[in-house]
Amino acid sequence: MSIPMLSSRGSSRGGKTIFGAWRQLTMTAAVAAGLVAAAPAVKAEADWPDKPIRMVVPYPPGGGTDVVARIIQEDLSNQLGQIVVIENRGGAAGMIGTEAVSRANPDGYTVLFTLSSHTINPAIYKKVNFDTAKDFAPVSLVASLPQILVANPKFQVNTLGELLEQAKAKPGQIFYGSVGNGSPSHIAGELLGLRTGTRMQHIPYRGGGPAVNDVLGNQIPLLWVSAPAAAGFVKDGRLKPLAVSTKKRSPMFPDVPTVEEAGVPDFEVDSWYAMFVPRDTPQPIIDQLAKAVASAVQKPEVKEKLLAQGAVAVGSTPQQLDQIVNSELTKWASLAKEANIQVD
Repeated sequence: MSIPMLSSRGSSRGGKTIFGAWRQLTMTAAVAAGLVAAAPAVKAEADWPDKPIRMVVPYPPGGGTDVVARIIQEDLSNQLGQIVVIENRGGAAGMIGTEAVSRANPDGYTVLFTLSSHTINPAIYKKVNFDTAKDFAPVSLVASLPQILVANPKFQVNTLGELLEQAKAKPGQIFYGSVGNGSPSHIAGELLGLRTGTRMQHIPYRGGGPAVNDVLGNQIPLLWVSAPAAAGFVKDGRLKPLAVSTKKRSPMFPDVPTVEEAGVPDFEVDSWYAMFVPRDTPQPIIDQLAKAVASAVQKPEVKEKLLAQGAVAVGSTPQQLDQIVNSELTKWASLAKEANIQVD
């Protein structure tokens, strides 16, 4: 294609006309080039997913997070038309696998399936190699799971109110266990102390199994633990339930009051499970994932499996999960500062 040249001896009017044509030609070419450059990205997004999706669970196989991820895995695969492969990358309270996802390509083929420690860890650990608020885009709150406060039957309290009376009369002399420093069960115990002005001694364990065993053996009188870990022992009378940590009662323990019902205002510790993706993942992909999660958890067979784990199906929007994350990051940072909780 020949391009007209401007002549210094040409008329001013003709020069302007030729220059205008040249400018229009170059602008049109630039727009066309931009559309061509954008076409692969648009096509890739429209074709998503066209290969297996990696769902990173930042905890070992067999734990609560892994179990819930596997409950929805098959249904998600069926809906999305691609296999969803679970990859367990445990360690450092979930932060190793979480960091790996934060550095993954934001193309929708790597997702994070984690629990509420996602918002607790930044408040209590000195070194976190990612920014929980900025490095992830929320997809959906999958399910909600309460912590439950249980006691050995020989412990001479039958309600949360009676426990708080004893704790006020004997500051620092009553011991309670948790499944580990910075865990939701630890946070529940610390929040209870702050909301009631009581002080009980915290004993961290390395997991729910050892903690439950010591309460059963009356080595410690009290334990905050996830609902499924205590369910069988509560039903056979070997553990005494005092309260659950969520706003609503647990379907697994319908007769056990919430902490708020027992008279402690502004108390909630929700051990939720949720899905995230790396930041900059295209919004249409996020929306498609959220829609698939919501559809999966509302199916009767999936709901039933979740309830067997003590979890209530939710299936939130990305915006709702974003609100929860931002609220909890602030809430737990404040709690960690007040209670002087810090883990190296």
